[in-house]
Amino acid sequence: MITVQARATFSPEGPFRLTTIERRDLQPHDVLIEIKYAGICHSDIHTARGEWGPVQYPLVPGHEIAGIVTQVGSEVTKYAVGDRVGVGCMVDSCRECVNCRKGEEQYCLHGNTGTYAAIDRYGQYTQGGYSTHIVVTEDFVVRIPDGLAFDVAAPLLCAGITTYSPLRHWGAAPGKKVAVVGLGGLGHMAVKLAHAMGAEVTVLSQSLKKKEDGLRLGADHYYATSDPETFKKLAGSFDLIVNTVSAKIDLDAYLSLLALDGTLVNVGAPADPLSVNVFSLIGHRRSFAGSMIGGIRETQEMLDFCAEHRIAPEIEVISADRIDEAWERVLKSDVRYRFVIDIGTMGKE
Repeated sequence: MITVQARATFSPEGPFRLTTIERRDLQPHDVLIEIKYAGICHSDIHTARGEWGPVQYPLVPGHEIAGIVTQVGSEVTKYAVGDRVGVGCMVDSCRECVNCRKGEEQYCLHGNTGTYAAIDRYGQYTQGGYSTHIVVTEDFVVRIPDGLAFDVAAPLLCAGITTYSPLRHWGAAPGKKVAVVGLGGLGHMAVKLAHAMGAEVTVLSQSLKKKEDGLRLGADHYYATSDPETFKKLAGSFDLIVNTVSAKIDLDAYLSLLALDGTLVNVGAPADPLSVNVFSLIGHRRSFAGSMIGGIRETQEMLDFCAEHRIAPEIEVISADRIDEAWERVLKSDVRYRFVIDIGTMGKE
């Protein structure tokens, strides 16, 4: 086993403490990655605080990982020592079901293996990227293009692919009108990506306090959903709405903003159930859908797209001893727009 430093939470209430964890010895197709930066995702908080179900402690979150290959297994063919690589929300799947064979490992019929808080095929509890090193099979590692710095590449492994995948699947392109609900870690990436794909982009946010940011990031329009006039003015306007918020919203109100054959896609994952009136769907052949990250092939496509179009998340880099503070600020929506941990500060007290 390989012993590495990590920051772990030991209960739903925290706080984070410096500790050591064990990584498995390299199997023939494994790579050892020295982590340079790890993004903080709201999912980390939901999971660690038991909001999505019970978890085992101590827990090391983190599924937005960027670093360098430092060792490879005896049969690795895709990567070499020194390669710039990333790891996202999953580190394995069955690789045999129909979805896996299609390159949609995130929808593995037997369940993909999460980067943390999961049991891997070796019977070990997975621990995430708030650590100095991680061991991952080469098939679940992606290559970070030279045009992307490690610190901005890290959040693309969740926030980037979570928004890129539905935009691609539902055809964001020139001539399409796309609305993004919420301008946070996910939302600001959805705006940048949809704009780069050529769509006409509208931000739907609770207030106008981030309007200047939204327009700077690539939105063509920006509306406050706290204003009832917004829903009257924009009724029947959009081909696609991507909902990035993790709070309950009035689905029927947002569905009314869709044009004929339009789709509202949820990528935010609220802890409480959402309800919808079926008449909000059948009147204009509208759809309500969900989307969860992307497969490994599509994640690589997203990274290459971002490098080509010079798309990067807006980030605030923090030292490892500030994770608790950063989490509290995430809960207050006090970040523009993604915290990223400098793993080089792991031992800092």
